[in-house]
Amino acid sequence: MVGRVTQGSITNQLLRNINKNLSQMQGLQEQLSTGMKINRPSDDPVGITYSLRYRSDLSLNERYQGNVDSANSWLDFNDTLLTQVSDVGKRIKELAVQGSNGTNPQVALDNIASEMKQLKEQLVDIANSQFKGKYVFNGQFTDKITYDPAVDPATVITDTGNLDYAINTGIQLTVNLTGNNIFGYPPTGVTAPKNEDDNLFHVIDEMVSSLESGDYSGVSNQLTMLDSRMDKVLTQQAEIGARMNRVELMEQRLNDLNLNLSTLQSKTEDADMEDLIIKAKVNENVYQASLSVGAKIITPTLVDFLR
Repeated sequence: MVGRVTQGSITNQLLRNINKNLSQMQGLQEQLSTGMKINRPSDDPVGITYSLRYRSDLSLNERYQGNVDSANSWLDFNDTLLTQVSDVGKRIKELAVQGSNGTNPQVALDNIASEMKQLKEQLVDIANSQFKGKYVFNGQFTDKITYDPAVDPATVITDTGNLDYAINTGIQLTVNLTGNNIFGYPPTGVTAPKNEDDNLFHVIDEMVSSLESGDYSGVSNQLTMLDSRMDKVLTQQAEIGARMNRVELMEQRLNDLNLNLSTLQSKTEDADMEDLIIKAKVNENVYQASLSVGAKIITPTLVDFLR
């Protein structure tokens, strides 16, 4: 049995259809204005879970990128300091070779010894270098001066703790070197975890003492120790270079991952503007047509029926 069709039912159905078209047009306009196809969880419950996951992964990845930048800066600073140590070591060797020449008068030896003392002070200054307000060669005690000027630097024992940066999930990279790794542990006769007679400060002191006493052979004998220590400095610098290469590779990897995650997030969240414009235009035409048809349907009034 066919139900009775009244003017009221026709009007109600018309209003429902018009509101439906208007609602669709509002949704399309919202996506066009925001550029996002997911503006609330109800728009795409499955898509919003992926979107939140991508946002979380991107945030974590950006933190790792920040750590990589910091680690790279720290390593680059250390590399610069080791280059300075090597340069000072070369100058000390030149002076030592010159001072071991038996033809030099005592005044010349005294002048060489004086310059070596200045170079030692330069090394102490390098050893106490700070990066962003932190002493770089004192392990985890970055707030304490590495080589106290009131203490003989040849007897100093620096902290052995590591400064590690998390550069990816489960990956820690050590960015620091200790003063004893570079300049050597105290020489024999000093209580220490281990003794190294090629301690750079000790070697300089021995050279200065020999120069001031006119002991040419004493200066010459310390050249072997000086070469031993400078080889160790180069080894430490090579280690820093290897870590810098690792950081550069990790930086590229994180950049690639950031691009991939951003692309996936864009595919999940961003609206297809070209498609939306076409749909919005079609929907607008449908809405206008429904209004036009509706105007003809609801035009009749009670007076029209009484005519």
